[in-house]
Parts: sequence; structure tokens; C-alpha cells
Amino acid sequence: MTFRFCLFLMTLGAATPTAVLAQNTPRELNTLPTVPDSARRQTRQQPQLSQQPQPPAQPAPSTAPVPASPIPSENSKFAVGLKNGTVYRAYDVETKQPIFGRSYLLLDDQRRIDLSEISFYEDESGHYVRTVLPKSSRETTLRRDRVGRLSLYSQTSTQYAGSGYSPFGYGRYGGYGYGGYGYGGPMYRTVKTEYFSKDNGPIQDLSVRNLSIATADNAGSVALLMQARKYQTFTTLSYIAAAGVVAAGLFSTLNPGQSGSGISPLIYAGIPLAIVPIVLGSKQQQNIKQAISLYNRGSE
Repeated sequence: MTFRFCLFLMTLGAATPTAVLAQNTPRELNTLPTVPDSARRQTRQQPQLSQQPQPPAQPAPSTAPVPASPIPSENSKFAVGLKNGTVYRAYDVETKQPIFGRSYLLLDDQRRIDLSEISFYEDESGHYVRTVLPKSSRETTLRRDRVGRLSLYSQTSTQYAGSGYSPFGYGRYGGYGYGGYGYGGPMYRTVKTEYFSKDNGPIQDLSVRNLSIATADNAGSVALLMQARKYQTFTTLSYIAAAGVVAAGLFSTLNPGQSGSGISPLIYAGIPLAIVPIVLGSKQQQNIKQAISLYNRGSE
């Protein structure tokens, strides 16, 4: 029995530390678990890494339209080109022709440019070029009426036609008279003279002969111009015949010894002959326009 008691005491002594440790364990449940040193060092390093400066994020490409800036004068609607190659843009272009001094252009009421420096310009009425006319050494301004291999230009001028009454109010190339109907008043007529250039070459008179040479490589245009030449011949003959008949009628009227009193019937006969050139001239101009249009279409 003594042996068994000793063995019990030894067993109890060995189990006592374990029991004490089991009793202390619940009191440590409310504390944080113990973390190893290696894990503790990693935990301390993570906030430091997150605090390092990050590179700025690149903005995503935007598809929204960029607001337009105010339009500068260089992007305005009218162009003015100088002979030195400079081109100005303006909202407003005015031609100034002072009584004393040289003519000039005024751009946007600010910039003043002498016409002698200008190669071309635009305004509300169209496109104009500065050029030298055939058989002339002085520059003039021509309005461009049509653009193509054969470009058309024109110049309009007012001419004094004398004083007194004249039944002929129309001039050549579409000109017309005004302010002169009646006796004793001054008469003026507006005359439109037309020109052309081939492939932006020199300015030439708009005549059937010049156009025939310029359109020699287009059979259709040549045929139309040949017909226009015939109309031109008939027009000239009609003018001569009308002038002769009217002159004979005036001679008979002013010489009452041969024809008696009153107006000679030859004057009335000359009126239809004076109308014939107007009709033939209109057909001639129509053929010329068709020949130019055909040539420009054939070169497109």
C-alpha cells in the first residue's frame, strides 16, 4: 500500500503544472493572439508600402468635342492675295477710289493695301483679279465670271454716248443705255467687255478667232465656233445694209425736191434691218457660251 500511495503522489505531482496551465488559459482568451516576429515585421511594412507616392494616373482619351476658339481674322470669309505671295483674310473688303490719290482696298476698316500690290481679292460681289489687258501696259481690275480651263472675265464701264435722242439703247456685249431718251439730255451706256484665259494663262479678248485657236483640240467646240463666225458675218452685213437704207431714207427726206414732203419709206424699211443684227448677235453669243461650256466639260 505504501508503494501505491507513493505512485499516486508522483502522478499527482506531474499533472499539477498541466492543471495550472489549463486554469490560466481561459483568462488569456480576451487578449490578442501572439504573432510571430516574422509576421509582425511584414505587418509593419505593409502600411509603409501603401504610403509610397504613386505615379499620376493618365487621363483617358476623351471623345468630347473641344470648344472652338474665337475665329481670328486669318480665317475670315474673304481672301486678298498680294503679288509677293502673302494672303490676308478679312470679314469686310471695300474698294476705295478717292478723287485725289491712288485706289486701294480697306480690310476690316483697318488695313489699307494699294491696288498696285494686289494680285486678286474677293468681296461681296465676287472674285476679282488685277491683270494687264491685251495691247495695254496698265493694270486693271477684272471680275471672274466662270472658272475652268477656259475662265471668263469681264469689265463693266459707263461710256458717254453724246446728247440728244437715240433709238438705239443697247450696246455691244450686253451693254445698255440709260438716261438719254429724250431731246437735249446727255446719254450714257453701260458696256460689258469680256475676256478669257486658258489654263490660267494670259488674258485674251473674247473673240471667235481667239477662242477657235484655244479650243482647237475639241471638235465640238470648234463646230460651234464656226457657226458663231457665220452669225458674226451675217450681223456685219445686216449692220451695213441697215445703215445704207437708213442713210438713203434720210437723204430722201431732207431733199424734198426729189421725194416730196414727208419721211421717206426707206427709213421705215431700215428699222427691221437694224433688228436683224440684234437677233443674230444673240445667237452668236449663245454659240460662244456653249463652246466654252463644252470645252470645260470635256477637260474635267
